[in-house]
Amino acid sequence: MNSSSLQELLQGLQNGELSVEVVTARLEEAKTSLREGVRVDLDLARRCGFPQVGLRPGKSVETLTAVFTELSSRGQDCLVTRVSPEQRSALQAAFSDCIVNELAGTVRLERSPAPREAVGRVVVVTAGSSDRAVAEEALETLRWMHCSADLIVDVGVAGPHRLLEVREQLEGLSAVVVVAGMEGALPSVVGGWVDCPVIAVPTSVGYGASLGGMAALLSMLNSCAANVTVVNIDAGFKAGYVAGLIATRRSEDSP
Repeated sequence: MNSSSLQELLQGLQNGELSVEVVTARLEEAKTSLREGVRVDLDLARRCGFPQVGLRPGKSVETLTAVFTELSSRGQDCLVTRVSPEQRSALQAAFSDCIVNELAGTVRLERSPAPREAVGRVVVVTAGSSDRAVAEEALETLRWMHCSADLIVDVGVAGPHRLLEVREQLEGLSAVVVVAGMEGALPSVVGGWVDCPVIAVPTSVGYGASLGGMAALLSMLNSCAANVTVVNIDAGFKAGYVAGLIATRRSEDSP
C-alpha cells in the first residue's frame, strides 16, 4: 500500500465512510498477497526500504508475471534477476515499459508514484570483461534502488596502470562494488585507494584451480584492506543491494 492509498483509507475512516473493522482488514490484506503459489510481501518496502525482488530459477512465467502485476498495481518498483529468454519475453509482452538488460539477466519496472531523486553514488568495477554480466546485475540493482551508479570495466591487476588511469572516478563515492574472478586480487587494490566500503564479488571466472570462484572468494575474505567486505560467488544482486543501502543511508545522513 502506497502513501496515497493509505491516506485515502484513513480519510474514509475519519469521514465515517469506513468502519474500524474494514480499515483493519484492508491493512492486513495490504501486507501480503498470494499469487500463483507465491506470497508477495507487500509490506517489505515499508519495513526494509525496498520492495520484494524475484530470483528467476524455479519460478514459472505465470508466477513472475503475477508477482510483477501485484507489485506494480500497488505502486511498487519491480526487479527480477537471472531471467530466462522465455521469461524475459513474457514480461516484455505483459509490461511494454519494462527495462531489460539481457547481459545482466534482469527485468525491472518503475512504478513508484513519485520516483525518488537519485541518491548516493556508487561505482561498479570489473577486473575483466568476463566479469561483466555479474557487474551488470549489480548495476541494474542500483538503478532499481534509484542510486547514481557508473561502471568501470577491465581494470584488473594484470595491467595495474589501467586502475590508475580511472582513479579520479573513485573519489567521493558512497561505496564501490568490485567484481573479479581468477585470484580475486582487485578489491584489495581498490580498497587501498578509496575512503568508502568496498563490496567484493568473486566470480566463477577462471581455470581449474579457481574452483568455480572459491579461490577468488577465499582471497577476498583474506583481504588486508580493512574496508573490503565480501558477498557470495557471482552475487551481483547482493553486492548492488548492500551498496545501495549504504548509498541511501549516507545520502540521508548528509547535511
